Amino acid sequence: MRRFLSFNDFFKEYFGGKTVKLSLDGGFSCPNRDGRLSETGCIFCSDEGSGEFAGSKSLSIGDQIKSQKESLKNKWKADNYIAYFQNFTNTYGALDDLMRIYDQVVDRDDIRGISIATRCDCLDDEKIQYLKEISKKKTLWLELGMQTVNEDTIKLINRGYSHRLFDETINKLRDANILFLIHAIFGLPYEDQRDFEKTINYIKDLAPFGVKFHNLYILKDSPIYKLYKNKNFKILTKDEYVELILRALDGIDEKTVVHRISGDPPKLKLYEPKWCADKLSVISQIDKALKENNRKIISQDEIIKIAKYWKEKDRAFTQPS
Repeated sequence: MRRFLSFNDFFKEYFGGKTVKLSLDGGFSCPNRDGRLSETGCIFCSDEGSGEFAGSKSLSIGDQIKSQKESLKNKWKADNYIAYFQNFTNTYGALDDLMRIYDQVVDRDDIRGISIATRCDCLDDEKIQYLKEISKKKTLWLELGMQTVNEDTIKLINRGYSHRLFDETINKLRDANILFLIHAIFGLPYEDQRDFEKTINYIKDLAPFGVKFHNLYILKDSPIYKLYKNKNFKILTKDEYVELILRALDGIDEKTVVHRISGDPPKLKLYEPKWCADKLSVISQIDKALKENNRKIISQDEIIKIAKYWKEKDRAFTQPS
């Protein structure tokens, strides 16, 4: 048992057994890549749209699910699967394109949930209504790459839309009772402790369904590589990052599920920091620090209570059969 509400512990209770994500490529692009906003993307994003571990888009969604299950079967003995549309922007396209991809997954008995990584500027009212309908049939949440609340940093990383728009879209998702997860990155260029604190406090106030914390890392094929080589801005040390994660875990709402506490870069492309290539070492140091700080273990009774809270908000659980 962990000293924070982990993905593994939560979904073991939520779905009644070990739950594993299947990373899928829906074949979507991104307005920050195809020229609509820019052709470079967010400066930390890789050529694969941060989906290095996703299935091959040359395969159908069904074949990707089969392939992902096969590749993971020796690593995890799974009872439940989540279809995770990971790379690029998975609501960027015509509604008919979204329906062609997601309708086939909704109807699969072997998929318990759908996780869709996307951008807040690619969620118009029509798409939100469609996602709302999906959420009546299958547990669904959106993964939103906020990264920071600092507008200057948002411009620097070339996210392509303001924090104000992010906030407005979150309110629309809440009105539609659509679950969402927020990504935050610690160590973005020129940010300091005050910026990290503001981001943590924003996430606390939102109390989202889930959160992913990442450390900034530099990939050799990403736009930030050139910026780092020219400006050589500060990269967080492992100890500094661990301290930030401890602060973040203390700062967020107790009902928010922590899906990730460390980045997971493709090792062959990683330039800096070298320490994050060993993900297990980072997690181990965080666990050790939590224990040394006497942070209490999340009890099974607490997990059951939180799972019940989210099931009451999850249309897939509350719709009559």
